[in-house]
Amino acid sequence: LPDLAPLHVERIKALVTSSLYDGVVFHRVIEGFMAQTGDIEFGNSQTFNPSLVGRGGSSFPNLPSEFSATPFVEGTVGMARSQDPNSANSQFFIMLEDGHFLNGNYTVFGKVTRGMNNVHKIKKGNSELNGSVDDPDEILTAKIKY
Repeated sequence: LPDLAPLHVERIKALVTSSLYDGVVFHRVIEGFMAQTGDIEFGNSQTFNPSLVGRGGSSFPNLPSEFSATPFVEGTVGMARSQDPNSANSQFFIMLEDGHFLNGNYTVFGKVTRGMNNVHKIKKGNSELNGSVDDPDEILTAKIKY
C-alpha cells in the first residue's frame, strides 16, 4: 500500500530484493492477534538466537512513522516498532484477527490478498511468554509480485 506508507513499502521491497528475509523466522505469534517476523539480525533460522530475537533489525536506518486511518483487521500487514513511533526497521506483523486497538499507532503498509489460511497455520507461540515460539516457522523465500 504505497499510497499509505511509501517509505515502509520501499524498505520492505529493498529487504526482499536483497534476499534478507529468506530464512527469517516468525519469532512471536500470538493466537487471535498476530504473527511477527522480520528480525534479520537475530531471527535468521541459520543463526537464530532465542534470547535476542525481536530486538534486531537491518543495517538500514529506522523509519519515521506513517500512521493512517486504515484499520488493523485480519490480514493487515503492519510494521513492528519499539515504544518510539519512529523506530520501525525490518520487523513486521500480520494480523490474525482484528486489532483495532492498534489503529493510528502503528504503520499499515500492506495486506494479505490470498493465502490467509496459510498465515493461520503459522506455529503459535507460548501465551505466557508473549507469543515466543520454540522451533519457529520461517520464511523460505520472500518475493515481490508486481
